[in-house]
Amino acid sequence: MFVDQKALTTATRMGPSPVHFLYVCMLLLCTWPITISAEGAISFDADLRRWWDPNEAGRFESHTLYPNESGALGVVNADGSVEVAHHPFFRTLGENGRACVTCHQPADAMSLSVTSIQRRWEETDGTDPLFAAIDGSNCPSAPQGERGSHSLLLEHGLFRIPLPWPPRTRDGAPIEPEFTIEVMSDPTGCNADPRYGLASTTPMVSVYRRPRVAANLKYITRAGAPINLKNGRAMDVDPETGKPVTMNLLSDARHPTLKLQALDAARVHLQAKSAPSATDLAEIEAFLGQIYLAQEYDREMHDLSEGGRSEWLGPRAMERGKVGVLGDNLSTPVFGPLDQWASNDGMTASIERGYRIFMLRPFWIRDVTYLNSIGLGNPVKRTCSTCHNNMMTGMDLAPGWMDIGTANRPWAEARADLPLFKLTCAKTANPHPYLGRTILTHDPGRALITGRCVDIGSITIQQLRGLAARAPYFAHGGARDLDEVVRFYDRRFDMRLTEQEIIDLRNFLSVL
Repeated sequence: MFVDQKALTTATRMGPSPVHFLYVCMLLLCTWPITISAEGAISFDADLRRWWDPNEAGRFESHTLYPNESGALGVVNADGSVEVAHHPFFRTLGENGRACVTCHQPADAMSLSVTSIQRRWEETDGTDPLFAAIDGSNCPSAPQGERGSHSLLLEHGLFRIPLPWPPRTRDGAPIEPEFTIEVMSDPTGCNADPRYGLASTTPMVSVYRRPRVAANLKYITRAGAPINLKNGRAMDVDPETGKPVTMNLLSDARHPTLKLQALDAARVHLQAKSAPSATDLAEIEAFLGQIYLAQEYDREMHDLSEGGRSEWLGPRAMERGKVGVLGDNLSTPVFGPLDQWASNDGMTASIERGYRIFMLRPFWIRDVTYLNSIGLGNPVKRTCSTCHNNMMTGMDLAPGWMDIGTANRPWAEARADLPLFKLTCAKTANPHPYLGRTILTHDPGRALITGRCVDIGSITIQQLRGLAARAPYFAHGGARDLDEVVRFYDRRFDMRLTEQEIIDLRNFLSVL
């Protein structure tokens, strides 16, 4: 369902009346249950969403609103509407019936929510290509079609990511790792599987991660600096141009460019027997470079975009924004000033208070690899915007991988459903700066690419736009909602937030 934004905004600002109700019904064709407050604000049934199937006919519009429980997400195609039936992003490119859009749904902020995943299971009795055995099940050797075999995807939105062991360079040469890896617990059975595991003829480590947002990519795929300031090493380069990249594209930064990522996704996740054509790759790259998204309405249906509360919120702001700008908490706030909201009541006042917590509330950050370990001090008193410093996205402007403790013990929540690895660093290697030479982890993160002990558990910071549309959160899907995200940081860094401050910070994150 497509909604005209200007008409919707006009309707929300009209007083509640029978005429108002009928007008809204005409806008929405009365297919979405609607609640109208005494002030005339509209709310949608967040359970009704638009799912894009591979190869379906239709148009991807230039501007679309998708309702969610926090309001509505806005998705903009800056290049105009697109006929999708033959577009390579929406067309099956492999053998398992998937397209790129299968795992990057517009309604879910070009990612996937557990709500959508569970609905697809119920609607298709588990036969949707989304649940393809290769990575949509806990292990390809598990009995397919049974809920238990797809539990990580159904409950946490996690796909299996098979990575070669030992790590390899881009040209396929093996890297000698600084650590050994032992499987302590293997609930999925995949790391011990004779075909897919560490002892197979093509040894692989299976980790389980969320799909990242395939939008707002101009901030992520821009040219980078020649040297990684966090470790003094040369940055990866685009093999076609020779220019350094940001290394912020994936959870472990294993591919430097969107084109290489698309090639790997087609081979692994779509199970393509041959690489997509150069024309298809160029069309996918161009399409994703034009997609911008952000929350556009809050849960009280206040317009957050340029036509409403802030020039820094909404998808058009993402389209306009400058790339490569280092934000801070004072002179160049990461998400711009929201001071104009301070005099309001209710939701808007809560959002403004949460904004101030994010930007201005200092707390002691300790034991974070690639923050405390690079000379800033341990602990160091900073704010959320210290790490989430990339203007407009809230990523890290530098290569954004850090170990904040979402995967490594003792900080990580104990997860009986995820594999647990024991990594033992060689005596000749530099150890993990805070966990020593023996580390227990659910996901070695960047270390599976570099083979270095210092990288164990480091995961690239994700952008913060469209959060309300794509629960659960963190690379391992361990936080079911934004409340749990805030509470993790509160525990991890002893922020000592009050219950009201937790609500306010959650509400601020929900409008990004």
